[in-house]
Amino acid sequence: MTQAFLVDTGTAAPRRQQHGALCWRRKGGELQILLITSRDTGRWVLPKGWPHRGLAPAESAAAEAWEEAGVRGRAAPVPVGRFLYLKRLDSGPPAPCMVEVHAIEVETLEKRYPERRQRQRKWFTPPEAAARVAEPGLQALLAGFVPPVEAAS
Repeated sequence: MTQAFLVDTGTAAPRRQQHGALCWRRKGGELQILLITSRDTGRWVLPKGWPHRGLAPAESAAAEAWEEAGVRGRAAPVPVGRFLYLKRLDSGPPAPCMVEVHAIEVETLEKRYPERRQRQRKWFTPPEAAARVAEPGLQALLAGFVPPVEAAS
């Protein structure tokens, strides 16, 4: 079941849609979540981006996970949640974005991927990941993350 973690952005501008990837693994029995740094500010975020033409939302999330973090894995078709944030744009005021988040169990973490020179990546426990991100809705999603049933089997 999808959970929405929404916080008012304080703007009446129309919401734009993005797709995000909550990349996870178990290491030594411990659940870990992969975060990456944003290119502009260096803050910790999930891989996310605009919908890819011709791809389903889960496939768009997987494409972002590859491009931004070097993650290979299958995205769960049902989102694990949504959150709202303000996206800084090159021109104009920030735009409110609704991010639909799909869990991806990481099968492979590649050393060579498109944005490897622009971002850092690091594994965190769910509480640590929640403490590192700025968006309240994303904090709630990460703190309460439970891997999808189909991925856990």
